[in-house]
Amino acid sequence: MQEPSSQPSGLETPNIESDRADYPVNASSSDDSISTHVGSSAGPSDEISSKTDLTSDVTGPPKPKRRPGKAPDLPIYERRNWLIHLHYVRKDIENCKSLIDEQLNESQGMCEYALYIQALLLREEGKIQESLELFQRTVQINPNNVDNLKQVARSLFLLARHKAALEVYLEATKLNPQNWEIFHNQGICYMYLKDYENAAVSLKSAIQLNRHDTSFVQLAKVHLLQNDVASAIEVYKHAVEYSPENPDLMTTLGLLFLQVGQTQKAFEHLGNALTYDPTFAKAILAAGSIIQLHGDYDVALTKYRVAAAATPESAQLWNNIGMCFFGKKKHIAAISCLKRAAYLAPFEWKVFYNLGLIHLSIQQYASAFHFISGAISLKPKNGELFMLLAVALANLDDKDNAKKAYNRAAMLDQNDPVICLNYSVLLYKMNERRNAAKQFAAYEKRLDGMKRDGKAGEIDSQVYETAAKLSPLLQVGEKFVYKESSSNTSLPESEGYAMSDSSSKSSFV
Repeated sequence: MQEPSSQPSGLETPNIESDRADYPVNASSSDDSISTHVGSSAGPSDEISSKTDLTSDVTGPPKPKRRPGKAPDLPIYERRNWLIHLHYVRKDIENCKSLIDEQLNESQGMCEYALYIQALLLREEGKIQESLELFQRTVQINPNNVDNLKQVARSLFLLARHKAALEVYLEATKLNPQNWEIFHNQGICYMYLKDYENAAVSLKSAIQLNRHDTSFVQLAKVHLLQNDVASAIEVYKHAVEYSPENPDLMTTLGLLFLQVGQTQKAFEHLGNALTYDPTFAKAILAAGSIIQLHGDYDVALTKYRVAAAATPESAQLWNNIGMCFFGKKKHIAAISCLKRAAYLAPFEWKVFYNLGLIHLSIQQYASAFHFISGAISLKPKNGELFMLLAVALANLDDKDNAKKAYNRAAMLDQNDPVICLNYSVLLYKMNERRNAAKQFAAYEKRLDGMKRDGKAGEIDSQVYETAAKLSPLLQVGEKFVYKESSSNTSLPESEGYAMSDSSSKSSFV
């Protein structure tokens, strides 16, 4: 018999199994086996039996747990996804790009998430076409991922390929019909394709799935593109119900009420918007324009002073301030403010319109011609601009071009009676009484049309005064000379000034 010290430290499994079969484990033999194994020499069979009994003893100390081994390695395609995501959300772009390159090299360009993040980075850099190609590769790797399809459609949308983007969004709807964002973007694509009915249907579906303010705003925009202001107002009413503390929604609703002539409701909603945010510039400008329209220029300027602290570079703000000074007959201050507005918004035709109007009122006709010509280049189909241009040309003794400008104005705007009245004044000064009488008859016809439509209150009192002076002078056989010192200047000034107020309001809608 060999000594226990010569026994190998490890035993083979077949021997252990056979010993377990020969020596069944029971609780009564546990003490004997422990004493035999520790205090005396025994053969291999006795040693194995004692070890087996020890491990099976229910009354003995518990067996220590095995230490967990190394965590299993993730597949090579996804091994660095968490680190790529971490660097991306931290805006650590350089390290993120290097990790993406390593991951794509190891996976031979088959890592979906790395391609996805790389495409997002390219799109943020303005490389839309390159990002589209990478998003299309992610779709090839995983065609059932809705996020990949949404990003493909988004890139197509940014490339102005609205029809192709819409087809991708429709495909994404089949995979996930409960995603509000897909229906919202479908509506935007339909809107750009001028399919307003389907755009409204898609946006309403998005609102049913999830009520987001942006969906309400876009739905109202679709109605406004269809010239359906009443439906747009209803949409904003529902939006305000779900977001009662959103000053932007309340301000826009107030502007829509202002557009349809409901000044009281407009002022109420604008006041509610200012209650939640007293420094909200858009609401302050709108409320100030209403106050300015009623001739209370000092209160309007007080409102604008608050807005100037929040948005000192707002062209609309300086335009309104300039017209307040114009209403107070402070022409130099008005011109200074309007020129600042023109500097901030060089493509805003209303600013140049107002500048031309003020220069007409102070009889600086060359400067007026300059600014009105600039407004016409930006808004070439506005009849009133051509009327003001004709007034400036007439005062610059360019009667032939003034007549052409009046004819152009009458052709573009067939409802404004002031155009025909001013044209009649010019023709009378040129001793063309027959044509002047025709234009005066056209003025009376247009004026009757405005009275039938209930718009007679929009006509300035000086228009009626000028018509009353001109009417007897156009009778056949009349011999005295018509001398009207201010009709060519004060008449456009009064009418233009009324229009400048409405221009200030409409710029916010």
